[in-house]
Amino acid sequence: MASFHGNKINPDRFSFGQWKFFAFLISLSVFMILPIIFIFSQALKPVDELFLYPPKLLVHHPTLGNFAQLFSVSNVAAVPKTKYLFNSILVTAAVVFLSIMLCSMTGFALSKKEFKLKKVVFEVNIIALMFVPAAVTIPRYLIIEKLGLTDNFFGHILPMLSLPVGVFLVKQFVDQIPNALIEAAKLDGANDYYVFRKLVIPMIMPALATVSILAFQLAWNNAETSTLFMSKETLKTFAFYMSTLTTTTAMENNIAGQGMAAAAALLMFIPNLLIFIFMQSKVMDTMAHSGLK
Repeated sequence: MASFHGNKINPDRFSFGQWKFFAFLISLSVFMILPIIFIFSQALKPVDELFLYPPKLLVHHPTLGNFAQLFSVSNVAAVPKTKYLFNSILVTAAVVFLSIMLCSMTGFALSKKEFKLKKVVFEVNIIALMFVPAAVTIPRYLIIEKLGLTDNFFGHILPMLSLPVGVFLVKQFVDQIPNALIEAAKLDGANDYYVFRKLVIPMIMPALATVSILAFQLAWNNAETSTLFMSKETLKTFAFYMSTLTTTTAMENNIAGQGMAAAAALLMFIPNLLIFIFMQSKVMDTMAHSGLK
């Protein structure tokens, strides 16, 4: 990171004059962490605390009863819950890997290669950022059906490979790589593949880490493809299983269903939290557009 002598961006030691910034940032951090505390607290609340009014943020008598009820109900399902979990892991891994590959190659081409309609392609990608998933549900279903990918694992993967925000982030990051550096590599005999793999990829790792988080969250939390494209129960994902399990139980028993829904929400949330914790430094580098030193 760049630093300036005499006036560093990040001073080496704490200065008393910085207290107002720390006070603001700590207050903001506490406010932003409240939803995470609520998710954990809600999953550990007994039945009597779940229905308190006004609701309490923190649990007073934590219990694992909600998780016990969740797993006891899931044990009587016709398809083992491990099958749903395996499907989700497989789909998520494929979506993350393919999204990284497609976004990195597309971002590199849009930034450093010259071809016809280059600006048009990038503008189309920008326009795609405006569309929410619900707006393209019908066209997406028609495409998947025409391709014959219903009741097929590719029906889970293909609809989630379109990640316009990932292409945008990677393209902006690659823009910071000097053209002279790439030209020097080509003068030494490097082809496009070598430049992309050995030169570009190491320099855009923060952007790729951000893409992996976005792709992971999109795939792991997705229940739409199971609902729309999969009629076979053995091809559906863990997110779909958890949502239908808690919804069905809530309709039959509203009290037990609320506790199970809170436990299921926590189980689905933890992987998202862990991957963000491990990669948050890369995400901050991407948002700051640090690029090269």
